[in-house]
Amino acid sequence: MIAEFLELALFLSIFVLILFGFPVAFTLAGTALAFAVLGDWLGVFQLRQLNFLPQRIFAIMSNEVLIAAPMFIFMGLVLERSRIAADLLTSMAKLFRGMRGGLALSVVVVGMLMAASTGIVGATVVTMGLIALPVMLRAGYDPRLATGTICASGTLGQVIPPSIVLVFLGDVLTYANQQANLKSGNFAGKSVGVGDLFAGSLIPGLVLVGLYALYIMIVAWARPAMAPVPPPTAEEAAMTPGARLRLLAHGLLPPGILIVAVLGSILSGIATPTEAAGVGAVGALMLAAMRARPGFAPVLRAGVAAA
Repeated sequence: MIAEFLELALFLSIFVLILFGFPVAFTLAGTALAFAVLGDWLGVFQLRQLNFLPQRIFAIMSNEVLIAAPMFIFMGLVLERSRIAADLLTSMAKLFRGMRGGLALSVVVVGMLMAASTGIVGATVVTMGLIALPVMLRAGYDPRLATGTICASGTLGQVIPPSIVLVFLGDVLTYANQQANLKSGNFAGKSVGVGDLFAGSLIPGLVLVGLYALYIMIVAWARPAMAPVPPPTAEEAAMTPGARLRLLAHGLLPPGILIVAVLGSILSGIATPTEAAGVGAVGALMLAAMRARPGFAPVLRAGVAAA
């Protein structure tokens, strides 16, 4: 009974400390060690079990599947620091601005593209929250619809590959599948890997995007006051079809190239998820450098430090 209470207290302690802004790494390590000492004092844990910790750390660091996680995170953070994500959101917002509910639809589309090119949630939500939310509120959007659209679209990175969650689940499922095959006497069974999870989650992720877009269109039609059509600015009114196309290409091509390079290589079997993550990380650096923005070195340092 004491062990169950300790597990609950450990979870609540981690949640509260992260909520108060403590660094995640120190929070996880500190609470684990503190509750290990407490568990040993209460007789439900033995501290000598920590002797196996170095072996476990080495096994995780040498796991080829888990190497993909920091590289996908690095790729997403470089895209966010280089403002490629912001440019994409600005371009899509101008493209859909004349439609009823168009700003919300642009957020959904950008959330889908950023999920497919980064695999992380935090950078996408922060970027869209800082850029799209003020624009939507100034256009007269209902705050509930605006914030709900941004939050829901930002979490698409949990489902649409290359999702970091799917990378970790893939490692767990690969081990579980191997053990199940061995116990059943099937020594030549096909293992389930990260690539299989990516392929299986792609269609459900696109269906979820379609449901979000359908809901926005229904709300915009049933309650026009919640998603009004903002009047075009002088710049938008003067834009020619060619200018709109160039604007769309400027924002869409960089993440589109990464999506093809990363997901295309995985789903076609050309590369493993770990190899594709390396390609994506290098591709993100190249795209950030090609933008010719001042201060590329801080972008690189921020990405390396965060990854």
